[in-house]
Amino acid sequence: MHSVPRVRCPGTLPIAGQDDNNDDDGESGPYVRDTEYEERVIQVRRVTKVVKGGKQLSFRAVVVVGNNNGTVGVASASAKEVAQAAQKAVLKAKRRLITVPLTRNALSVPHAFDSYFSGAKVLLRPASEGTGVIAGGAVRVVLELAGVRNGFGKQVGGSNPLNNAKAAIEGLRAMRTLRQVAAERDISVAQLLGLPPKKESSDAVPV
Repeated sequence: MHSVPRVRCPGTLPIAGQDDNNDDDGESGPYVRDTEYEERVIQVRRVTKVVKGGKQLSFRAVVVVGNNNGTVGVASASAKEVAQAAQKAVLKAKRRLITVPLTRNALSVPHAFDSYFSGAKVLLRPASEGTGVIAGGAVRVVLELAGVRNGFGKQVGGSNPLNNAKAAIEGLRAMRTLRQVAAERDISVAQLLGLPPKKESSDAVPV
């Protein structure tokens, strides 16, 4: 297993990783750092592509982008230089941002969920205030940049960082709060929870 060099490119924080996966390339363009979003590189790998003239060497970067307040995205891209690959991945991730519903007090996920992507399986569980983020690898990065401050995340499938990050994204995308579920069913939150309807007070003085 070869070691992956730690790199620093504009607007990214280096986090080395291993393993590989296939993903399409994004379009390159001028890179301008957006201060609203934090960017972290969770994997940099050297990959090869067999062509008619031989092998083409390039670098693939996996990047997580989030605003630490309920918005996060994951993408990967390849380029001949590490910095270019990271920049392309950042642009792709910003086009794939999702909104994550967070609990008001604990800033945690609203409910438990098991998510899958390819060979990866990620378990997401809510936690009370003061617990912190208990997770590792790519799942921890996704939860932190999504704004989760208390929660559990565990990788029980494959160890591929890209697959685990995308599995965490799919789990966060599927999260729903009680208000969202009640609105989708066109009922009240009390009806959703099976609570008796509130009775109107009979002590009101007629006007």
